[in-house]
Amino acid sequence: MPTLFISDLHLSPERPAITALFERFLTHASNGAEALYILGDLFEYWAGDDDLTDPFNARIVAALARTAGRVRLYVMHGNRDFLLGAAFCHASGAQLLPDPSVVTLHGTPTLLMHGDTLCTDDTDYQRFRAQVRNTRWQTDFLAQPLAVRKAQIAALRAKSETEKAGKPAAIMDVNPQAVAAALHRHATPRLIHGHTHRPGHHTHQVDDMLCERWVLPDWYEQGGYLRCDPSGCSLHVLTL
Repeated sequence: MPTLFISDLHLSPERPAITALFERFLTHASNGAEALYILGDLFEYWAGDDDLTDPFNARIVAALARTAGRVRLYVMHGNRDFLLGAAFCHASGAQLLPDPSVVTLHGTPTLLMHGDTLCTDDTDYQRFRAQVRNTRWQTDFLAQPLAVRKAQIAALRAKSETEKAGKPAAIMDVNPQAVAAALHRHATPRLIHGHTHRPGHHTHQVDDMLCERWVLPDWYEQGGYLRCDPSGCSLHVLTL
């Protein structure tokens, strides 16, 4: 049975066609799979688990729960939805994976990451990431009213888009040394990640081992997933 990987869906009510494509994927493409891994940024943003009653969020969670009834479902935090918590997992049936995680995938040890920690050349982002992943920061943020949190997130998103427009594209991609260091540290011949929105297959010589790196597609103009089985992995495109 195959194992499927997706990331960077950035689901929101403003993109109904992508939401419908995701729901079709859950109904059809994941049917017969052994497991589905969502490696971050399932949502455009997540303000906290007390937003589970939002109609759009409830719709997505219900779709995930139906999927979890027939395949093992795993979710990893991304840079947009790092506040997904225990209540979300309980409602969706998903198991939250730490970033990074190592799984044995059809006999091959495989390193799973969202991918943002590999973009070490983007030092401004790495400082921001360290701040918002701090437990004290998250506790203080979640203590605010939901409406206040959403307003702050909207302001941060607008600021991020402005800053990205002024950054060279290269610094928002992975750093090759960071990739090699992660593969060396975990001693795996395969890495799967998202975040960069640059889907593809790469090879890296790490120590005496030839390693492969699969980058997952985003879900903006179309969708896509990685399918892995005992014969290997392959990328697949989903059209609207």
